[in-house]
Amino acid sequence: MSTLPTLPTLPTRTTRTVQTTRTALTSALRSPVLISVAGTLLIGVLLLAATGADPFTAYGAVLSGSLGPDGIGATLTTGTSVLGMALALSVPLRAGLINLGGDGQLVLGGLAATVTGLYAPLPAPLTVVVSLLAGMAAGAAYAVLAAVCETRLGVPLLVSSLLLSYPAVSFASYMARYPLKEPGSSLPQTRRLPEGVALPALGSTTVTAGLLLVVAAAAVHFFVDTRTSAGYEVRMTGLGPRFAAYAGVDRARLTLRLMGTSGAVAGLVGAIGTLSFPHRFLDGALTAPGYTWTGLTAALLANAAPLGTVLAALFFTVLQVGGLSMERATEVPRELTQVLQALVIVLLASRPRMTRRTGRRTEDADTSSESEGSSENDINAENENENKNKNKNVKVA
Repeated sequence: MSTLPTLPTLPTRTTRTVQTTRTALTSALRSPVLISVAGTLLIGVLLLAATGADPFTAYGAVLSGSLGPDGIGATLTTGTSVLGMALALSVPLRAGLINLGGDGQLVLGGLAATVTGLYAPLPAPLTVVVSLLAGMAAGAAYAVLAAVCETRLGVPLLVSSLLLSYPAVSFASYMARYPLKEPGSSLPQTRRLPEGVALPALGSTTVTAGLLLVVAAAAVHFFVDTRTSAGYEVRMTGLGPRFAAYAGVDRARLTLRLMGTSGAVAGLVGAIGTLSFPHRFLDGALTAPGYTWTGLTAALLANAAPLGTVLAALFFTVLQVGGLSMERATEVPRELTQVLQALVIVLLASRPRMTRRTGRRTEDADTSSESEGSSENDINAENENENKNKNKNVKVA
């Protein structure tokens, strides 16, 4: 009797899961972002060793100072602003649009929330809500103005958003120093918000409900980016603007919508900053820490992906907050953490060029090897022909 052929065994669900996990881990290890971060940390080790400091002690101080019991509150407080600005700038960056006016939208949002909180004749809880909405509206309106400069006047968004930021910051500084200045104070600040006009604190820390608002904004951004047609249009525009235009995407309308959303989130961050401690608008308090540029760096590192932006913002917040602990433990200036932030982006930006050079070298090597092989074949063929001719001559003779 003939035996039936054995059928190939199909992979089980466990095998497929293992293969998928292995593929995901492999792609993650080969990620340019992970390689850039690892390279930056390695360069940091070399810089710390060059100064005579112990790299392990320095990095341990960064982690303990930012994630330890004494530093987690400062990390969450700073992370609220850093993450908020990273989300604000990643929204247009997902479509290839760069918003450099985050500082202007941030301070206008904080100023609008302060004015509303000081003069709104409403109950305290309702005043908080209206102040948040006023901050979002101010930031959105100013960001849309930069978008209009591009869509109607032909001014590049990179230029218009950056240049419009300076008059906004100057206007907010003027308001805090003169019309709204607290009487009798030597600081450029407004009066303190009325009692109860503040975001509730989470426990006994300085972290407020603003963190929950920013996390909610991140969740909404993730859902829209991954689950809606609007998010698909944004991603396709970022990958191929001409393809998106051929598909019917209105670039001008998309620019207005994305910049309005970006400015609203930036204004929300400014409103959170004034509705939290010290519960007033203080000139320079929102711009001096560099939340906008740290957020932009996080968005660039994550390529504006929603989840990656959150992780990158957390990474940079840990570096920023833990830098002071590193300075106390190793006497290395905390500015080293800013150097590391810049190195991450530099390495990430230089990787495609290095990859192209490596690819060209490989192609050149393959071409040279092929040419060498072909030349060797030609030489062998010529030798065979000469031997054949010699044999023929011998036979004729």
